[in-house]
Amino acid sequence: MGVAPLLVSEAEAAAGAARGVMPKRRLGRSGPEVSVVAFAGLALTHYEQEECTAGVHRAFDRGVNYYDVAPAYGRDGSCEIRLGVALQGLKRSDYVLTCKTKARDKDGCRQELERSLTRLKTDYFDLYQLHHLVRPEEVTRALGPGGAMETILKAKEEGKIRGIGFSAHTTKAALQALRGFDFDTVMFPISFAEYYTTGFGKEVLALAKEKGTAVLSIKTMHSGAWPEGAERTRKWWYRSLEEQEEIDLAFRWTLSLPGMVAGFPPSFLDLQDKAIEAGLSYRPATEADARKLEEMAQGTGSIFKREQDSVAFHSPYPHNPGEWT
Repeated sequence: MGVAPLLVSEAEAAAGAARGVMPKRRLGRSGPEVSVVAFAGLALTHYEQEECTAGVHRAFDRGVNYYDVAPAYGRDGSCEIRLGVALQGLKRSDYVLTCKTKARDKDGCRQELERSLTRLKTDYFDLYQLHHLVRPEEVTRALGPGGAMETILKAKEEGKIRGIGFSAHTTKAALQALRGFDFDTVMFPISFAEYYTTGFGKEVLALAKEKGTAVLSIKTMHSGAWPEGAERTRKWWYRSLEEQEEIDLAFRWTLSLPGMVAGFPPSFLDLQDKAIEAGLSYRPATEADARKLEEMAQGTGSIFKREQDSVAFHSPYPHNPGEWT
């Protein structure tokens, strides 16, 4: 079971090249048009406000209109606070702002929602998501009586939320969520490294296609776990592609998957800039692109096996705030 990339010939790829314009796709069934490269609000955890504001505006000026953040990002909500400041001066209707909640109960969800709206200096979110679903019981809790979904649906009636989505790190949680509610979007780790080595993501892509749910790719540039003893060139929990040519390749492949709307880079402003370059030069993927990425994937280690196994074997797992995407 799975969904393969929609590959084209070299001539078709050349004809479909973006040529310096950031492509846009519809976010969900009736959502706004968003840039195929999204801005990862977690990146703001690494920088002071001035640099955060410059990075947000630089992305906007280059065609990015999709900004994502969550209260779990940064110490004491620092990423929400910094993004809220950085977005000032931009017309609210010119960008799409999305947020998340880790709360699974209705009261906790309401508290996080209202606080996020205040921090981000906005009256509404274009998309609001259940954040970092891992275990099936979390889905049951969030969608059941007294769960977070009660607040989310009420907030949509109030005009504080437009689209409804979720992010997940395990196949079981994602599939259960997709079957339990008609979500507009699913945010899931779709990475060539995981796809070609463990098949991670294939079942989610297939069910999302069946349900008509838009897919958002996190870990688009993930190139495997850090090998034991290897020098960590970034203080991050997985390796990222760094060369522009390879980043372009990863985005071409990911954005050629059925139902894919946008991809996220790792949470660093310099990698955000490189992802934007990939969006500006986007063209559909070819068979040669897929073969190259399949070769690159060989020998990379999965960064999601731990969480997958924790669900399969009903064992506890440690949370890493850097993984709450």
